[in-house]
Amino acid sequence: MSLAHFVVNGLYLVMQVLTGLIGVYQIVMSLPGIWHRRKAIRHVPEKRFAVMIAAHNEERVIGPLIDSLTGQEYPRELFDIHVIADNCTDHTREVALRHGANVHTRVNREKRGKGFAIEWMLERLQQSSVAYDAVVMFDADNLVAPDFLRRMNDSLCEGHKVIQGYLGVKNPFDTWVSVSMAISYWFSNRMWQNARQNMGLACSLGGTGLCIDMGLLREMGWEATGLTEDLEFGVRCVERGIIPIWNHDAKVYDEKPMTLLASMRQRLRWMQGHFHCAHHHMIPLIKAGLKERSFVKLDAGVYLFQPMRFLILFLTSLMMLLQVSKPHTVVSDITALLPTDFWLAVNVFLYLQMPLALLLERVNWRAYFGLILLPFFLWTWGPVTFQAYFTKANRKWAHTVHKRAIRLDQLRSR
Repeated sequence: MSLAHFVVNGLYLVMQVLTGLIGVYQIVMSLPGIWHRRKAIRHVPEKRFAVMIAAHNEERVIGPLIDSLTGQEYPRELFDIHVIADNCTDHTREVALRHGANVHTRVNREKRGKGFAIEWMLERLQQSSVAYDAVVMFDADNLVAPDFLRRMNDSLCEGHKVIQGYLGVKNPFDTWVSVSMAISYWFSNRMWQNARQNMGLACSLGGTGLCIDMGLLREMGWEATGLTEDLEFGVRCVERGIIPIWNHDAKVYDEKPMTLLASMRQRLRWMQGHFHCAHHHMIPLIKAGLKERSFVKLDAGVYLFQPMRFLILFLTSLMMLLQVSKPHTVVSDITALLPTDFWLAVNVFLYLQMPLALLLERVNWRAYFGLILLPFFLWTWGPVTFQAYFTKANRKWAHTVHKRAIRLDQLRSR
């Protein structure tokens, strides 16, 4: 056997093991996600919230968001809406003021991006005379369910410090790309986030619909100014022994890109930030999890391994394709450490979780047609993750343009 042949065989075997372990791990860890019972609200309104919206040129969508917030089933005197008009060149400030929000104009051409805007706003809030119990963060394109703040109040009253709300999609049926993104989110909400909540593990933070205890922010500081500020803050919480929880009933709806190119740009930014965060925190979390026998930290470390999982799945699929189509290539006689039946079973179980999640979440029947093109959409993660890995040093924030000015009452009738 030549040296090149030996190296290819070795790499392929390593990828088989890692990919196989991750696949089985995800299947096992998703099973508790099947169970969810809607929780009754038990606590009276008590906590005072600073509702924070970082906005850059969002004049088209910010009005409906503010309206959904002013329509909360929560005493109006117990929450204030703060919009950060961050380096805006449109009428975001004027629209936000017209809809009743407090607007803070920020101009900083050097420190651009949501993380910097949040850090700037938190400093202003901590210097103000108003004593807030918690901060709630939203993106400007969001819509918020009427009971959102009541449910966050419940979680805070029960002693939780970091709470992530349910991440819904407000435009799932615009295009095949938006429905593919929506299916991914319905799956993640139910089979990843809800599953980990049921097991007492840390959920991953989504950057919007996020509630954080103000005392914790004063203690920890924000310090999350990368491309995935939510992931950075969540990881720091887990390292300190604070478990971010998932509130499946506190819903916020987000706009998803309608074109493949826009979606790939957005996912590239996510993956660049994910790689950067994994570089600094993955190994320490896994080591701490093993040393302290903390499954919470170990699972969080595995989550940071996700970008590499995308690469491994992409490469392994490519190698298996070559192996099947050209039986006499250099990869043809690779030891079948994990047989074809294993890969078939893993892929079937993983894929069947998608329609199962749709069924459990009781989504519109049109979503099931999106499953037809979903495999192609998932395949596009390969080149996105490849590019992100080789450009992970990029720290430049890129704005995602939002266009769908859907109102909450329109969302309910869809």
